[in-house]
Amino acid sequence: MSLIWNNNISVSYFGEDDDSVVGITITGLPVGEYINAEEIGKFLSRLSVKNLGGGKIPAPRILSGIKNERTTGSPLCAVLKNNPPKKDEFDMPENFRYGHGDYTGAVCSRGYCDTVKNSLISQRFALPLCFAGAVCGQILERRGIYTGAHISQIHNTKDNPFDTVNISRDALLSVRTKDFPVINDRKGWKMLEDISMAAEADETLGGIVECACVNVPSGVGSPLFSGLTNSIAQLIFTIPDITGLEYGAGFSSAAMAGSQFADSSYINKQGYSMTKTNSHGGMISGVSSGMPITLKAAFRPAAKGSIPCCTIPRAVVYVESAVNIALLSAMLDYPNFC
Repeated sequence: MSLIWNNNISVSYFGEDDDSVVGITITGLPVGEYINAEEIGKFLSRLSVKNLGGGKIPAPRILSGIKNERTTGSPLCAVLKNNPPKKDEFDMPENFRYGHGDYTGAVCSRGYCDTVKNSLISQRFALPLCFAGAVCGQILERRGIYTGAHISQIHNTKDNPFDTVNISRDALLSVRTKDFPVINDRKGWKMLEDISMAAEADETLGGIVECACVNVPSGVGSPLFSGLTNSIAQLIFTIPDITGLEYGAGFSSAAMAGSQFADSSYINKQGYSMTKTNSHGGMISGVSSGMPITLKAAFRPAAKGSIPCCTIPRAVVYVESAVNIALLSAMLDYPNFC
């Protein structure tokens, strides 16, 4: 099992599921970047969603790679306090649990690993992913590039969508400050009711997270294997319970004619080529177009008996983090970025 994502930036996890700490090493970060530890803490604190339980996220301990709040060029290594599973979570049932990775983990490891621990590993390692996303996000935001996400849907309740053409930095940041990351608070209350009812019935719920990036210049990424779309997808699919990803119009474009999907272009007052619509989601052939990057990630319901019964509020932070890492990695090839 590989715990390394390697591009311009390399992200490597270490530790095991039941360890008291898990860790991450990030290499390839630009040298001399100011990293605010307090802001990292705020970013990670969003994983503890109010009204849904979950304790306070302890501050990470940075071992190397930062001196006097600046990146040194050495690998940035950090350890984060883990919440090890309770003993009864490791008790192996008579049969493989439906919806967990027990069976597939056993086959993959030829029976040598602890299959129950293996099925939970991705949930525990979402914390290091978010740490890396917080670091990369600070570097991007210093260049005016912002990423934000919200709960687009939980079960049958849908939030208001982002304006994929005119989304602003302020619109993205406003969701971050909310206890429950939705645009329409009424819809958020309904989602919370559904989650509460599901918990009482020992049921679980899935949903969709919508994410957007603004102020990404055109020309970031490349076609084929190292495309920006590819890098984002690689990291998104490390998130627990992910089942689907779409950019822009996504799967609905399959029912469109070419004239419906095409985004007509114009030159704005600043002399940049823009489009009146954004069916392409801000990326064409793996390269950014200058329009907002927009995507949706779909999550299946967690396995029966999981706590919490709905992980979508936390998944908002997971998706933001994955996009931040992929975007910064691609931006390092952009002229005059560093």
